Amino acid sequence: MVTDTRKEEIYREYYKKVYGYILSKINNATNAEDLTADVFLKVFEKIDTFDETKASVSTWIYTITKNTLIDYYRTRRTFDEVPETEEDGSSVEDEVCNSEMLELLARGLEALDEREREIVVLRYSSGKTLREIAAQMGISYAYVKILQNKAFAHLRVYLGG
Repeated sequence: MVTDTRKEEIYREYYKKVYGYILSKINNATNAEDLTADVFLKVFEKIDTFDETKASVSTWIYTITKNTLIDYYRTRRTFDEVPETEEDGSSVEDEVCNSEMLELLARGLEALDEREREIVVLRYSSGKTLREIAAQMGISYAYVKILQNKAFAHLRVYLGG
């Protein structure tokens, strides 16, 4: 169990770095503050599952930050604002097309039950909202959210995260 003191230390140590990184990517101070808050909410919700043998705290927080930005761009459909290359010179496409990860993800999707897999594919491949998916599948919005969360939980376990 991580103490509140440790959480406060993490927040103080990484807040400016996370905020600065997000601000450099979206160039909107208000949205950067909101996204930074989202990042730290996720960090503190998952901090008890963090494994220091797999990554450093800074790497883990950076990954959460990148994923939060990806979600931000996905929900706003502003793909023209997504940077083509990272600061280290690698392209976003190179990272996404990592064949081993894609193969592992494909196997993870196959391991899901049919409804869970359909929701993930409709959401992230077809770009449908959860409400659109609920209407298409003939189930409630709340149940779609539950199935999506269940699918992500299975994928996290399958992918070792």
